[in-house]
Amino acid sequence: MIVWLNGTHGAGKTTTSRLVQELLPDSRVFDAEKVGETLMDITPGLPATDNFQHWPPWRPLVVETARHVLAYTGGTLVMPMTVLVESYWREISTGLARHDIPVRHFVLHADQDTLRARIAGDTVLGPNSPFRLAHLEPYAEAARTWLHTRAEVIDTTHLTPTQTAWQIADAVKN
Repeated sequence: MIVWLNGTHGAGKTTTSRLVQELLPDSRVFDAEKVGETLMDITPGLPATDNFQHWPPWRPLVVETARHVLAYTGGTLVMPMTVLVESYWREISTGLARHDIPVRHFVLHADQDTLRARIAGDTVLGPNSPFRLAHLEPYAEAARTWLHTRAEVIDTTHLTPTQTAWQIADAVKN
């Protein structure tokens, strides 16, 4: 099984994924961003883009990597990854379904003021990350148009990462 943690950049996916992994027996964290980083390392580079998810190989490589890891290890993969383009999510989820891999898709949601405050106070990536701030509106648009209807939405506005992780782990176990 895959537990996919979606949401905008800065929503707490990475932190929550580590906590969820500790709560789910036989689980591992697989950050699909590493697939994008591998593609970014190709020399000479792939065609210019502002987001590696736009490269057509990224999506099937995420599916195939997850599939092979699960075939090798079994258990659960916890995957923290923002996907805001509906056709990209459809391609990934359909690809996983073709391999009979169940996916529990969660969106970590918070209101815009809370997200801005979290981004401003980030001590790991630094405050007011332009990258994270630039994705707030695309996230809001995806949430309004498709994302919240295709996932289990967890409002993290008043939750700690630990509380969020417990909520996800409980949902997956039940």
